[in-house]
Amino acid sequence: MKQGIHPDYKPAHIVCSCGNVIQTRSTVEQLHVEICGVCHPFYTGKQKLVDTAGRVERFNRMYQQDEKS
Repeated sequence: MKQGIHPDYKPAHIVCSCGNVIQTRSTVEQLHVEICGVCHPFYTGKQKLVDTAGRVERFNRMYQQDEKS
């Protein structure tokens, strides 16, 4: 690697809006994020499936009909 062209890679703190602080390394000393792995609905199990116009039920009915044949 060439000397003198790369930015400094130093310890950094990532601060989430929920209050979680993650320590890592980056070219930026502090980052503020809105959502992290602690408060994300997918990882906490609070994620809900949004069914628009009954698509999930329609899929399940079609799948059950194919299974019976």
